[in-house]
Amino acid sequence: MPLRSTARTSLVDLVIEQMERLITEGEWEVGAKIPAEPVLVEQLDVGRNTVREAVRALVHTGMLEPRQGDGTYVRASSDFGAAVQRRLRRAEHLEAYEVRASLERDAARYAAERRTDEDLAALRGALAERGRAWDRGDVAAFIDADMRFHRAVAAAAHNSVLAELYEHLSDALRGTLQAVVGTPLPDAVRHQLDAHTAIVDAIEAGDAEAAERAALAHLTEAMNALREPPAEHRAGTRHTHPEGDAHA
Repeated sequence: MPLRSTARTSLVDLVIEQMERLITEGEWEVGAKIPAEPVLVEQLDVGRNTVREAVRALVHTGMLEPRQGDGTYVRASSDFGAAVQRRLRRAEHLEAYEVRASLERDAARYAAERRTDEDLAALRGALAERGRAWDRGDVAAFIDADMRFHRAVAAAAHNSVLAELYEHLSDALRGTLQAVVGTPLPDAVRHQLDAHTAIVDAIEAGDAEAAERAALAHLTEAMNALREPPAEHRAGTRHTHPEGDAHA
């Protein structure tokens, strides 16, 4: 009996490891729906109970999220990322942005010192897509492009720990960004194109001080907007997200 129990537990652990690898290596991306249970059973060549236990374990860590009547989706790229998401759900928007500001300030400085031509191409590409999404009024595409831009800044810092921290933080902040940006896209976003361009220009010039200032100025503006709701809200209009005119 103990031998059977050990073998069963080991098999579940092996399936969990395989699923974690698919997530961490990006084959199952954050936000993507994982294969249905029958497909997993066939692909992994294990029983339904084994698959169910493995999925349940990853749901418990926060890496997977079941959606009633729809399926199971990837929620975070690691158990650490899931822990960050759980913590941020208990945090205020302003607290999250203060942490983001600290990471991005350092990321911009290091990026100015270490960026490659490939990094600059990624930054310019994300910035251009961000502008096109704004022109189309496509909120989802705008948020994707904005997150890709800031992740590119973190990647250009060439510090794997910083990049991973920012990756998990930005995954957890997606919902906050959706609330911050609002629908339709506010006119204030146009000004933010200049702020983002200033960050890239400083990184390209190799000016670490200017890159840090540009990143901090951009996020300070957003944090100030979070601290002080727009005038129409202060006048008495109740709004679910008073930070609706803040900037991504």
